[in-house]
Amino acid sequence: MNPMVLLQMQQRFAQFQQDHPKFMPFCGAVRDSALQEGTVIDVKVTPPDGKSLATNIRLTANDVETIRMLLNSDANL
Repeated sequence: MNPMVLLQMQQRFAQFQQDHPKFMPFCGAVRDSALQEGTVIDVKVTPPDGKSLATNIRLTANDVETIRMLLNSDANL
């Protein structure tokens, strides 16, 4: 990966964390206690026009392994 792109991503992620301080602790709590096979993740997005979009997934063992790999790679950024 281009080092400049990586640096820019790190800066954007730091800004995201500053703008949304509750999100990362929430993700940590999920990682520590709810990241397991059978967990249901619900996602709802409501744009300014008010027309909501929603979906959910039930985690499989493969999903859990993939998420853990992504979380571990994030720690190395």
